[in-house]
Amino acid sequence: MTEPRFALVPVMDHEIHVTEWGDPSNPALILSHAMARTGRDFDELARTLSDSYYVLCPDMIGRGLSSWSANPEAEYSIEYYAGISADLLDVYGLEKVAWLGTSMGGLIGMRLASGHDADRINRLVINDIGPEVPKSAIDRILSYVGDLPRFSGFAAGEAWLRAAYHPFGMAENAYWQRMARTSLRRTAQGDLTLHYDPQITIQFSASANELSSWPRWNQIKTPTHVLRGADSDMLPADVAQRMCDSGPMADLTEIADCGHAPSLSRSEDVALIRRILSGMT
Repeated sequence: MTEPRFALVPVMDHEIHVTEWGDPSNPALILSHAMARTGRDFDELARTLSDSYYVLCPDMIGRGLSSWSANPEAEYSIEYYAGISADLLDVYGLEKVAWLGTSMGGLIGMRLASGHDADRINRLVINDIGPEVPKSAIDRILSYVGDLPRFSGFAAGEAWLRAAYHPFGMAENAYWQRMARTSLRRTAQGDLTLHYDPQITIQFSASANELSSWPRWNQIKTPTHVLRGADSDMLPADVAQRMCDSGPMADLTEIADCGHAPSLSRSEDVALIRRILSGMT
């Protein structure tokens, strides 16, 4: 295991903050985060897998330490995020990568694996998202993402994160403490808020077609594994089953005692991801 390194990479007129783990000579693994999250969400997973992989965890534009968009209607979309991701692979000189994406990160992975960059994705792990996203689940996400909360201190921010992201499942206290440190930023008034541009929610109108993308799914030939939280409202069981019966004919693992989306931070989760990646050909 290694300690992280941090880079700010110029891509498509943006600065992309990337957390790098492990030896660049190892096989590359991209960990791509959910809509209102950052690449630091994967610290526990990336730290452990860095013994075997060169792990890159980018903050997508509008999140974390990456730049915000001056043209959100055009740039806060899955298509644009996929373009940024492909250019990041070019900057790092990566011809082939394994891709693990949680929620929005899974949609980006599906976009890459079904387009002209498909041959660059040699393994695809999708964490709790599918080619069809229920409107009720989107409405739930929008209920807490659209308006940035404000916190007097990190303890209040951590309590909010624990409540809002309860569906992530059981996790160690150290996980939530670390999440607070990497999810919060100071405002001009000195209090705290979340580390993203509130306009990121525009992607639900700017790229509404990405919320129903079975034709793209059917083009994917990359070996694919789908993870589903047993109580997920974002990836219904019938949609997950259809993903196993069409397109890349994905394998499916259901993770108990969580909803959308499994945090993949526990030791048993990390062991599962290691087995999945090593078993995909």
